[in-house]
Amino acid sequence: MRHCIAYLVLALVVFIAGSPAAWAQSDTAPPPPEDPRIHDIVEAVSAERLEADIRALAGFGTRHTRSDTTSDTRGIGAARRWLKEQYEQIAADCGGCLEVVEQRFVVSGERRIPDATTVVNVLAIQRGTTHPNRYVIMSGDIDSRASDVMDFESDAPGANDNASGLAGTIEAARVLSQYTFGSTIIYAGLSGEEQGLFGGEHMAAVAQEEGWDIAAVLNNDMIGNIEGQDGVVDNSVFRVFSQPFPVTATEEEIRRMRFFGGEVDGPSRQIARYVDRITDLYLRNLDAMMIYRLDRFGRGGHHRPFNDEGFAAVRIMEAHEDYTEQHQNIRVEDGIDYGDVIEEVNFDFARKMTGVNAATMAAMAWAPPAPQNVQIGGAVRPSTTLAWDPVDDPNLAGYKLYWRKTDASQWQESAFVGPDVTQHTLENIIIDNYLFGVAAVAENGNESPVVFPGDLLPR
Repeated sequence: MRHCIAYLVLALVVFIAGSPAAWAQSDTAPPPPEDPRIHDIVEAVSAERLEADIRALAGFGTRHTRSDTTSDTRGIGAARRWLKEQYEQIAADCGGCLEVVEQRFVVSGERRIPDATTVVNVLAIQRGTTHPNRYVIMSGDIDSRASDVMDFESDAPGANDNASGLAGTIEAARVLSQYTFGSTIIYAGLSGEEQGLFGGEHMAAVAQEEGWDIAAVLNNDMIGNIEGQDGVVDNSVFRVFSQPFPVTATEEEIRRMRFFGGEVDGPSRQIARYVDRITDLYLRNLDAMMIYRLDRFGRGGHHRPFNDEGFAAVRIMEAHEDYTEQHQNIRVEDGIDYGDVIEEVNFDFARKMTGVNAATMAAMAWAPPAPQNVQIGGAVRPSTTLAWDPVDDPNLAGYKLYWRKTDASQWQESAFVGPDVTQHTLENIIIDNYLFGVAAVAENGNESPVVFPGDLLPR
């Protein structure tokens, strides 16, 4: 038996010593990979509070963008005032840690909004202490719709689409407001999604005009259903949609992708990988399915306007949809129940999905900003060199150099270097065989999103 153990230990030593990660590892020890506070955050999310908020939102009858704005009990006006009150109560409970603001603008002359209509976003802003202009954003949609997108009078409770996503945003604010972060977190309730993504378009334009440094936008659109119309019932998987590279990429940047790679390594795709990694670290019995597509086929969500402005943004949602419960008048037809009603929402799944968002935002807001000006070199050499600009953060522990096989969806190997290192060579890691990136790491172990090299090192 002792000989067997000895052989196993020897085999393990040989395996570790022979792995690419071991060859590349520096003498600097990395921080622990997990932050225990994030486990506490995930556990603090309440299915009961989510249910109460989803029921409250569905109870407004319809939240159509053009619906009643004067009633206290029905329509988009009552819903957004209720949302503002929820944020204000959370702000009071945390001693004023949230700034609650409205973004008001008028839309008219559009196919789905022909008459002048005031569209209102409601935001709760939790300012960061170190990087107040670096933003991590979670969004959910306030509005709902019936079968006819122009019908603003019929009941459209929108329990899953998208009271679930908005309730998740409110609950994330309740949980994360009990902590202090280096970067700013915004909990956004966006309007006008069903009429043309107007709320997100306005907020993204403001961000661009004011020069926000957006680390990520997590757009949550339908996070409460586990029973698909395809017959699948599964509470252990969800989807993250992301575009491959920015639509704002220049011709030169696209030309470099053709020769050096990067077609599936834009900032939004790195956010999708980040969500997947955080889910694996902090959530039990839940897996992120990364969808290499901007959004569902032929459809759109409120992350897209941020993508259009060049920001990193993804859509987070359930994996199996029931289309009889989306954009439908409430009715029974041919024995089928239609309508987006409260009875079809799985509140425990919404809890898990909210936990994913809260954990992701906490990790990112506690992490340093991502490295800039990442460069790579290694042509006709048996090694790969990465270089980057230093990151200014008081809690910076160092940097992680990541690499993966070119057909792998997630980063596979990494090497950690200290905070004073801004160039490192990965010996015996051939540049032709892998894709590479660099992340900044905090002393608490939280990491920035990975940055894919954007230029070549001078030869």
